[in-house]
Amino acid sequence: MARLQPLHRARRFFRTLLTGAPEPSEAEWAEGWLTEREWVLFSRMRPADRSHSIAVARAVEAHLAPEGTPQRWVIAAALLHDVGKTVPDLGTYGRVVATISGSVGGADMADVWADTTGFTRKVGLYLKYPELGADLLAVAGSDDRVVAWAREHHLPEEDWTVPAEEGRLLAAADDGRL
Repeated sequence: MARLQPLHRARRFFRTLLTGAPEPSEAEWAEGWLTEREWVLFSRMRPADRSHSIAVARAVEAHLAPEGTPQRWVIAAALLHDVGKTVPDLGTYGRVVATISGSVGGADMADVWADTTGFTRKVGLYLKYPELGADLLAVAGSDDRVVAWAREHHLPEEDWTVPAEEGRLLAAADDGRL
């Protein structure tokens, strides 16, 4: 389980409250980087999550622009890293409860809660969203590195299977450090 990161979480909370759906031109840009099946998954994400993912992908693209066109998998990974959040479909306040619950209860609680019903089940599923997203992407036929990044994006660098340079770039963009 990732640590709570209060400052990062507070920024994300307020950004989520203030962010709507991406502009149509931004959504069209994102669609151009994704396969049809990936686009279906991306389209299921909440509007603020789509906007966040596009911002992450745009930051990655801008960073890589001097070197030429980024590899498709890197942009797809940026766009789809949070796709597992579609499974529990928790709103903003439910995600706050889930994040705090996961920090207090620990990683082992995700499995326990996911095997219950109602809101508690959604909390458990939310805590497992990286694995759920990776499963969705694998079924959609995504590049193995896109699948891996969805699963690994909250893990320490030493646990990544994606190339470290691209992983560091994706992590920095996701954390708003680019």
